[in-house]
Amino acid sequence: MHDKLFEPLTLGAIQSANRIFMAPLTRARSTQPGSIPNEMMATYYRQRAGAGVIISEATGISVEGLGWPAAPGIWTDEQTEGWKLVTDAVHEEGGKIVLQMWHMGRLVHPDFLGGDAPVSASATKAPGHAHTFEGRKDYEGARELSKSEISRVVEDYRKAAENAKEAGFDGVQLHGANGYLVDQFLRDSTNLREDEYGGSPENRTRFLREVLTALVDVWGADRVGVRLSPNGETQGCDDSDPAATFGAAAKVVEELGLAFLELREPGPNGTFGSTDVPKQSPLIRSIYSGALVLNSDYSPEQAVADIEAGRCDAVSWGRDFISNPDLPERFRIGGEIQPNVNVPQSWYLPGPEGYIDYPTLDEAEKASA
Repeated sequence: MHDKLFEPLTLGAIQSANRIFMAPLTRARSTQPGSIPNEMMATYYRQRAGAGVIISEATGISVEGLGWPAAPGIWTDEQTEGWKLVTDAVHEEGGKIVLQMWHMGRLVHPDFLGGDAPVSASATKAPGHAHTFEGRKDYEGARELSKSEISRVVEDYRKAAENAKEAGFDGVQLHGANGYLVDQFLRDSTNLREDEYGGSPENRTRFLREVLTALVDVWGADRVGVRLSPNGETQGCDDSDPAATFGAAAKVVEELGLAFLELREPGPNGTFGSTDVPKQSPLIRSIYSGALVLNSDYSPEQAVADIEAGRCDAVSWGRDFISNPDLPERFRIGGEIQPNVNVPQSWYLPGPEGYIDYPTLDEAEKASA
């Protein structure tokens, strides 16, 4: 019934055994201080290596870019060595894993920056609350990056990409979605600049192009992907003409020849904001000729229908992979999909509970025998 999900897929130089991808999921289990990946994280990813491609949790490229308690980084040697535990574990199980590269921009609270203001495309302030080590706090105003600082941030991405290569990943994905720094440059509600990085959709994609070019320099285009969220408002970041903006972004991705493009298109109850606006994936599909991955609240039946109709090449699942480490096998045999428990508390709490203690089908059957 779900055979289409188990056909192999080529994404540039990455060979995926199936079309069931694991979406990036922040789980906040890195070792502190230092935001260092560890053995528990390696176990978590090993358990889920049946995905065609695992897209890692969002990973900070620099101190400036990471504002989530206990999320991992990739800017130090210690972090790079920690990630080797993870990539080795996934590869030992025959899986593939790419690193999602993250700069949160204005969504970094000054607590993470020694009291300094966060940076963004423009001097704006996000609505709502930041997660900090001391609990929730109101976001504070960001300052606009100068052009010389933009060049420095691009180099931060380049260095992080080099570290990801050293750590043994199969490729990298730029996090350009969910209202974080790249998205803050893309959308006109957060990009108020009047220089070559602001104004027209083409100008607002300039930062995206420069970062992706740096990643391609390190990895080759055939091992680089990007995630975009061409839907409505997300974490206070919105756009007055998403078709123009994300059509321009898709053109950048096509011109650079990236291996894959993942799109978040959530329904009315999406994690990072809801949307009832028209989906932009048909437009993007008409512009970008590489592997297109769609994400958000899919059933396997819906995924098969979209792949067979040519609307995408693969689908990424997030929350279902939390409580079903063997999700592809459950899809294959029509097994029960375990619901999340203790949600959302266990998503971000430290320790193994709600993280590496979900049983596979085999384990559950043995335990009940």
